[in-house]
Amino acid sequence: MSSGLSRARLGRLHDVMARHVERGAVPGVVTLVDRRGELHVDAIGTKAVGGSDPMRRDTIFRITSMTKPVTAVAAMILVEECGLRLDEPVDRWLPELADRKVLRRLDGPLDDVVPAHRPITLRDLLTFRMGFGMIMEPSGDYPIQRAVNDLGLRLGPPKPATPHAPDEWMRRLGTLPLMHQPGERWMYNTGSHVLGVLIARAAGEPLETFFRERIFAPLGMRDTGFGVPREKLDRLATSYWTSADTGGLELHDGVADSQWSRPPAFPDGAAGLVSTIDDYLAFGRMMRDMGRHGSERILSRPSVEAMSTDQLTPAQKAASGDFGGFWEPRLGIRHGRRHPARRRRRGPGTLRMGRRLRHLVGLRPEGGPGGHPDDPAGGISAALTRPPRLLDVGVPGDRRLTSLSNPRALARRPVEQPERRSKP
Repeated sequence: MSSGLSRARLGRLHDVMARHVERGAVPGVVTLVDRRGELHVDAIGTKAVGGSDPMRRDTIFRITSMTKPVTAVAAMILVEECGLRLDEPVDRWLPELADRKVLRRLDGPLDDVVPAHRPITLRDLLTFRMGFGMIMEPSGDYPIQRAVNDLGLRLGPPKPATPHAPDEWMRRLGTLPLMHQPGERWMYNTGSHVLGVLIARAAGEPLETFFRERIFAPLGMRDTGFGVPREKLDRLATSYWTSADTGGLELHDGVADSQWSRPPAFPDGAAGLVSTIDDYLAFGRMMRDMGRHGSERILSRPSVEAMSTDQLTPAQKAASGDFGGFWEPRLGIRHGRRHPARRRRRGPGTLRMGRRLRHLVGLRPEGGPGGHPDDPAGGISAALTRPPRLLDVGVPGDRRLTSLSNPRALARRPVEQPERRSKP
């Protein structure tokens, strides 16, 4: 085949996915491969265990942690427009996070604290280094964990959702000390929760409105949002996770009574979106094409390169724990040998879109590896960050990220005129 897609390998892909359905690991699955303009889509099984409604190409899924790249793109749009700056404290927009105190010990009492060495920045939120997040240790009885639960912050899987609106959620978060010093280590998830609030405040409009106007509408992502309209509920897949007792599938979220059947109190920038495989393909193509969608630019090329480059230092990774090889490259953005991003000098630890999974996105209704519903892609959102040694250069009417590895080249680089974009 001229595109390089092998019918035999596509057949093997189908067989592997079909076996997952046949043995009851999932009720259904949708896979899509996009290579050089040729699409292969395969829908297998049903949308619910024991159901008769077949899985379809337009089935709507809860994409959980695949929300995080969308939130990061929204933040970088504001960076490019000078609405936010990567290395400035977020206190201006998030005064609840000003003058932070930090626990002396993660398992210590909430009043045993020291002052934070420095403020939290946008870069910290994007790289999950704000000093607050999900605690991966098995103990759930640390005082800070009990306080998080008592305040209803809901830092884990997207269901159950927090009942608090963004301002109240931030107020409650601001009453707690940080778990670690800002920039010290990586802690999952909470950075994206906070990032969603920051984007909405900096943009002066609800997070979903900003997403829709600046990302979803330009990309044609008509079925992506923080909830499913009543007229589309019949396309929503039932969500399951693995029962700890039986090892089988257990209902996590239904359809008629789905948490996503109504607008959320807190639009969750970490794991709150629903989408379809074609909608997410449009987003993935935009990232693959260095921020372009047809003739329109959603994001600058340097921003996309930054997002697809590992940001954490070896010391930060060591301090954060191993998590069973989590830091090894798995899913991210993988560029072919001739792609422009591969011809430029890259920082260490470049993230890939999976080994030999270049343009593959799979959405499953039951959740992620081990049945956990918080990460269906097993790490596609693992590093939404930027490479070290990058500087924000403010240009009137524009915002560009420029490498400091060759300052003379920066001086010679012509200033590009910003592209004019009309609101959709």
